[in-house]
Amino acid sequence: MRLCVLLAGLLVMTGCAATGRPMGGSVIAASYRYSPLTPAAAPKAPLSVTAARPAASPAASPAPRKQVRPPPPAASRENVLATARELVGSRKVKVAGRTWPDDCTGFVEGVYARAGVSFRGSGVAGDNGVTAIYRYTRDHGRVFTRGKPKPGDLVFFRETYDQNRDGRRNDGLTHVGLVDEVASDGTVVVIHRVKRGVVRYRMNLAKPSLRRDPRTGEVLNDMLRVPGATRMPVLTGQLFVSYGSVLPDARPAKVTKPTKPAAVARR
Repeated sequence: MRLCVLLAGLLVMTGCAATGRPMGGSVIAASYRYSPLTPAAAPKAPLSVTAARPAASPAASPAPRKQVRPPPPAASRENVLATARELVGSRKVKVAGRTWPDDCTGFVEGVYARAGVSFRGSGVAGDNGVTAIYRYTRDHGRVFTRGKPKPGDLVFFRETYDQNRDGRRNDGLTHVGLVDEVASDGTVVVIHRVKRGVVRYRMNLAKPSLRRDPRTGEVLNDMLRVPGATRMPVLTGQLFVSYGSVLPDARPAKVTKPTKPAAVARR
């Protein structure tokens, strides 16, 4: 029994999509079947509004209060972005001398550690690493689908590969990255870890099923899942679930007021 509990705990921070088989620590408990994400944790269909935290039932006894973690400093968003951009093109996720798992969750954990954010201990039995990060974001920040994300925000995707190997699209959350920038046409540039390393992908939620703009030929949505025989969603915009924000906004540039010239005494 104790062994089962230990292995279930190890499942929490493993599993990730990487346009193919998961990378990193997914072999720790490979013999255990992955339980799909529960709707309360993250819907398999995209959300339509900002996800609200479930209200406690009036009849239920009050649950023990969770320990509130202090918010990261305002400068942390810039630190996260700078670290993520430096890793683009790398196969290894190495941050400040520490090597993180070479998968999407290891990448997000590594860059967010620069802001003092730790996602450990956020999941429950049956969660994969992406789901655990989603739970942390929901509990300590917000998840949303409407509005413009900010650079440094998280991006969650679903069904990017067949995690439980049953041939069906029932795996829930399987991939996470972070927003690098948002173009004027609404195309979001995402930095994430895939099989070939840390890369940038594009995603346009206004045209989620279009690979390229028919007029300009510009890429709108990159391919996030290897296409199969059936016409199932494979593009970033099609597999998008939600954004997530746990970092404070970047500090605005400080504007210094001009000093008043000293009055000159008349003679």
